[in-house]
Amino acid sequence: MNEVLLLHYEIRGGDFIHAGESSGHVKNILKRLGFHPNLIRRTAIAMYEGEINMVIHAGGGTADVKITPEQIEIRLADHGPGIKNLDLAMREGYSTASDSVRELGFGAGMGLPNMKKYADDLKIRTAVGKGTTVSILTKVSRNQG
Repeated sequence: MNEVLLLHYEIRGGDFIHAGESSGHVKNILKRLGFHPNLIRRTAIAMYEGEINMVIHAGGGTADVKITPEQIEIRLADHGPGIKNLDLAMREGYSTASDSVRELGFGAGMGLPNMKKYADDLKIRTAVGKGTTVSILTKVSRNQG
């Protein structure tokens, strides 16, 4: 791959049936392009966690993905309630998900921690009442074996 591939997805809030389709699509594209399996796994996990957070907490949003030979950049943006306490939200196990969401098997409080774990760089901009933008970067060189 010698060019840039740009992808855009609309994520619907509360839509658990289609939740994860965007990250699954990106995973399949990375496979077809021949990226290293470890890079594919890390990228897909980080994007999936962000996608699920938008479905659960933010009423949906958008996911923009830029794939180059050197890296994958993912920008997840929503106009949800924002994150009141980012430090607390970054702690494993902390969740504001409702009981009904937890009954569906989501909301274990691993979304943001997993995004941080699997990204080479994670930036989160959030404002209460205005929304959250998460930027995830995974680099090709780090993941070659």
